[in-house]
Amino acid sequence: MTRRKPVLAPLLWPAVCLMAGFTAQHLCCFTAPWAVVLVALVAAAVLLWRWAVVQSIVIGLCFAVLGLWLMQRSDASTALPHYTDQTESTAFQRMKQRALQWREALLQRYKEVAETDEQYAVLAAMTLGDKSALTKELRQTYNVAGASHILALSGLHLGIIYMLLTMLTLGRRRHWLSQLVAVLGIWAFAFLTGLSVSVVRSATMISLYALFSLGGRRGASFNLLCFTALVMLMADPQALFDVSFQLSFLSVMAILLFMPLFDEYRPQVVLRYAPLQWLWSMCSVSLAAQLGVAPLIAFYFGRFPTYFLLTNLIVVPLATLILYGALLVMLVPAAGGVLAWVVQLLNNALAWLSQLPGASIEGLHPSVLQTVLCYLLVLIFYGLLRRLR
Repeated sequence: MTRRKPVLAPLLWPAVCLMAGFTAQHLCCFTAPWAVVLVALVAAAVLLWRWAVVQSIVIGLCFAVLGLWLMQRSDASTALPHYTDQTESTAFQRMKQRALQWREALLQRYKEVAETDEQYAVLAAMTLGDKSALTKELRQTYNVAGASHILALSGLHLGIIYMLLTMLTLGRRRHWLSQLVAVLGIWAFAFLTGLSVSVVRSATMISLYALFSLGGRRGASFNLLCFTALVMLMADPQALFDVSFQLSFLSVMAILLFMPLFDEYRPQVVLRYAPLQWLWSMCSVSLAAQLGVAPLIAFYFGRFPTYFLLTNLIVVPLATLILYGALLVMLVPAAGGVLAWVVQLLNNALAWLSQLPGASIEGLHPSVLQTVLCYLLVLIFYGLLRRLR
């Protein structure tokens, strides 16, 4: 079996150092003049061009100090009162207001389409990011089944829409036009959902992926992930401590790490049949993502969904149908009955999964040290897979 070259990610070191600076400033609240220190380190990095290893270390220190300085500025701006001019009307504000009006109109259409309150709640959350109608019981059902991520708009939802827009446009014959239309559609959807943090983050990453693909770089990479993290954290340092930010980036990172290894262990019989390839891919992506987020889910939420593989085999196809159906209902309201039926099928399937014996391991709540040790075990598992392939 042919060994693959290790993934090179030169932006990983700056991203890690930047996050370390954010964390240190957040925990210790230093008051040093970090801007002056940063200028001195940048000058030192330029002068050390002959010593690559030392220069790399100094560049890492530059990003760490940049993190300290940005977090210091962020904390200072948060502490100050903010004054806004209520009479100011910009093009951005008008676009956002118009998008919110369309959103309310679509929510009203969903109320007409849905046959039950549960159908409306799931449809509104999955397609427009409105979770106000979700009941405690419905949230609990999705949490126990390991499908709570489907109720929060994220990269999965925008990725499905991106693939649809790419297929509906000119595709490979006019790749640049196809990517332009897809990116514009993604940001239109982001405006429609209210520009939440998770949606903006996912839209930014998809936009960068589309931009990189124009240069012939089709696959997602650590560099793309790290570059997205650098851009978003420099714009908003507080995002590092947002749970959804941590979960989304750890899941993508785990997929990038483990998917190439899982593919190398794929049996030859899987390659002969398309359904088996789809099943292998779904299970591999689900397992890889779970390896990335399971310790963090246990730390924040105190549970582990044991049937996550089966859940994703059900959730992802039905979520795709729901998102496509929601777009269809915007154009053809008569298709609402079929959409409501698919949502009800999803609710019934997850209700059944949540009632299975041992569906969720509760009461975990590991400490910070235990969570770090869990991720160390994941890295050891990754290293073993690389050596045994």
